[in-house]
Amino acid sequence: MMVDAVDEPFRTQLTVRLRDGRTLLGVDLPGPCTFTSGNGVDILWMGPDEYLVLAEPGRQAELETALREEGAAAVVDVSAQRNVVRLTGEHAADVLAHGCSIDLESSPPGTCVQTLLARTGMVLMAREDGFTILVRQSFSDYFKAWLTDASLEYVS
Repeated sequence: MMVDAVDEPFRTQLTVRLRDGRTLLGVDLPGPCTFTSGNGVDILWMGPDEYLVLAEPGRQAELETALREEGAAAVVDVSAQRNVVRLTGEHAADVLAHGCSIDLESSPPGTCVQTLLARTGMVLMAREDGFTILVRQSFSDYFKAWLTDASLEYVS
């Protein structure tokens, strides 16, 4: 496999605003432009007091309750806002480089950035085995068409 794209539908996505704290859901908070993982969640740094919690489908109510009990200033369910796509394979970074200005070769696993890919706003997570891409629902069809075209030379 040279490159593989897989939809991860219906992921739980919660935007969390914090006044203070060092952990969420038992996971250390990430620093700028990074994400941390543990206890079945990914926590993405989105801004100085804003985080995005990603989890398996259907965990919205459970995690929202837990976050409020931990003292989150605000918790908003944004699960329907973005589609999630996993891009893996030896040429995953090459495909993204067709439309992304981020230097993916020097972005270590754990990096998380908000950027443009082919004029589409997205959140890009660099993982050990590839990338997780969060793209707004309204741009999803365009993004998938672009991804298909950008991948053609790497698919056998």
